Amino acid sequence: MTSTKPLRAPDLPAMKSRGEKIVMLTAYDATMARLLDAAGADVLLVGDSLGMVILGGTDTLEVTMEDMIRHTRAVRRGARRAFVVADMPFMSYQASIEDAVRNAGRLLQEGGAMAVKLEGGGPVTATVERLASLGIPVIGHLGLTPQSVHFMGGFKRQATTVEAGRRLLDDAAALEKAGAFAVVLECIPADLAREASARLRIPTIGIGSGPDCDGQVLVSYDLLGLTSETPPFVKRKADLDRIVLEAARSFAAEVRSGGSP
Repeated sequence: MTSTKPLRAPDLPAMKSRGEKIVMLTAYDATMARLLDAAGADVLLVGDSLGMVILGGTDTLEVTMEDMIRHTRAVRRGARRAFVVADMPFMSYQASIEDAVRNAGRLLQEGGAMAVKLEGGGPVTATVERLASLGIPVIGHLGLTPQSVHFMGGFKRQATTVEAGRRLLDDAAALEKAGAFAVVLECIPADLAREASARLRIPTIGIGSGPDCDGQVLVSYDLLGLTSETPPFVKRKADLDRIVLEAARSFAAEVRSGGSP
């Protein structure tokens, strides 16, 4: 039975040490946060994926600090047990460590986030170290990093060569040393994710990276069948798009027939 005690940053590495898998899902509003929390999600990620699944964009780059603060605050209102993590949006941490500290602080203070997540390896380790030294919990993100979509040439599998795999393992170790308490591994080969998980003391959270990470994360709208296109690694657990369409069409038909829905 899942404990009702609210989770905190140290609980995730402790879960890894006990061999307990970590369940992470994205949330963007209080209603969905309440439902996913009640379902037993350990971590709710307020992802900058909201730029695509909520705001209708083609990537995450348009998401602002104001967007992240607003949606994080809403998720915190709906969460009871789950640990709430907020993505740091594009250009909120890349320009300087001072920017990163200021913006991470806003996500915690104004948004109510309990931790922040940022993308990248070597270039951001000094930022991670500074944030951790100030008591701001940080999750890293390696592999397919959506904020670098143009540099990578699209949303595609990463670290597919021996050299790239070695760089990823080095980056993961550097993030751990800098003070990150977990790292997301997105769209990398399963054997590489398995090796990273074995090498690191901190937990790995996989997405499209095989079953051997210490936890898994998915965009909740993909999981629930609310997006028109889903990545090939997603197993849809519901078809809510069909249910919503049927309900709205039924309502429309009753209205147009002169009924009282």
